[in-house]
Amino acid sequence: MGLDPAVAAVRSAVRGVLPGPGEVALVACSGGADSLALLAATVFEARRDAVRVVGAVVDHGLQAGSAEHTARVVEQMAGLGVDETATIRVTVDPGPGGIEAGAREARYAALGQLAEHVGAGTVLLGHTLDDQAETVLLGLARGSGGRSLQGMRRSFDLDGVRAVRPLLGLTRQQTEAACTAEGITWWDDPQNEDRAFTRSRIRHTVMPVLERELGPGVAQALARTADQLRTDMGDLEERALGALDEARIEGGIDPGDLECTSPAVFGRVLRMAAVEAGAIASELTFEHVQAIRSARPGKEIRLPGHVTAYREGEWRILFKPTPSLSDE
Repeated sequence: MGLDPAVAAVRSAVRGVLPGPGEVALVACSGGADSLALLAATVFEARRDAVRVVGAVVDHGLQAGSAEHTARVVEQMAGLGVDETATIRVTVDPGPGGIEAGAREARYAALGQLAEHVGAGTVLLGHTLDDQAETVLLGLARGSGGRSLQGMRRSFDLDGVRAVRPLLGLTRQQTEAACTAEGITWWDDPQNEDRAFTRSRIRHTVMPVLERELGPGVAQALARTADQLRTDMGDLEERALGALDEARIEGGIDPGDLECTSPAVFGRVLRMAAVEAGAIASELTFEHVQAIRSARPGKEIRLPGHVTAYREGEWRILFKPTPSLSDE
């Protein structure tokens, strides 16, 4: 009897992202089907190149019994053959982005610190094609532009460590099938069923409607759109970085005729300059950038992060700290 197709697909996806012989790979594992399929495949593939595998579970402390669940995942990771297990308990600050964003930030910060501690050069994350499609829909609903519609990156820097998402080309159905074929029992996070969370509503309500009304393959199409946009966005971001370097002055930018020649690049330059000055990137909207672009000389635009932008003369756009209420 041959290898199960789903198991083969997960192993193939992992094979291309593992570090070199003798190095350490850190796998984030929640106990769900996606991360357990990823972990099992990593352990199998790592044996070929003597890669050391560390399985890590992050306890966000957001649900009753989270400590007991963490202990079960640790036992399961050990049973799957990892070289070492690790647990991290984090404190989640919901902040302006909400509980999901706060949990993500706390989790990534903890994984980055753990990777440094265990000497891992690569952190593997179990996001799938379905997660990517949901992310694109979230960005579309929020009107966040190409930055959000390009979805999750396949790899990115995590505090100096390479973080990778090898399963972005595979579906949740495939990871569940891989677990079933290998006799792995997974945990279904109750928060994924909670309609109080936007992502949960997209997963259980919006996506089924789209599949029913538009036909199968909607998730694949959304993920494909993200890949295509990422190429375009990467080119624009690179051009904007170069333009920002040329326009940067003390306290702001002097874009000269950049506004007239390339509106797409100019908007990105404004955004980058605002973030550089201290504006909170996740809260800086299209409307903020447009307000800076169209501001009259002397007009002040307050930005998230206690930063104020204003135009000086015809071109110069400067940034300064926003005074607190007690200073006004």
